[in-house]
Amino acid sequence: QGQLVESGGGLVQPGGSLRLSCEASGFTFSRYPMTWYRQAPGKGRDFVASITSVGGSTTYTDSVKGRFTISRDNAKNTVYLQMNSLKPEDTAVYYCRCPMYNYWGQGTQVTVSS
Repeated sequence: QGQLVESGGGLVQPGGSLRLSCEASGFTFSRYPMTWYRQAPGKGRDFVASITSVGGSTTYTDSVKGRFTISRDNAKNTVYLQMNSLKPEDTAVYYCRCPMYNYWGQGTQVTVSS
């Protein structure tokens, strides 16, 4: 059974930056695309970004394009989400997911507030 563990969330002021990490175990991480989702208070879980297995192609939801960057290090079984120019509307619990197996992490809270 695979496992995903996110880290790196926290409280940041508007305009600030955070880098989230998601470490995978229990499956061959390097073979599969990975995604990030987020869930704001009182709302559903929404797609944020995805990356192919070797990192050659990325996709973003429109609201984060130009501000967020997804990347991966297959040697470390880790996918990252670099978040810059953060806005209050980015406040959410952020989850990583392996779509192939529908594995989800436990989530990490990101709060953007002054």
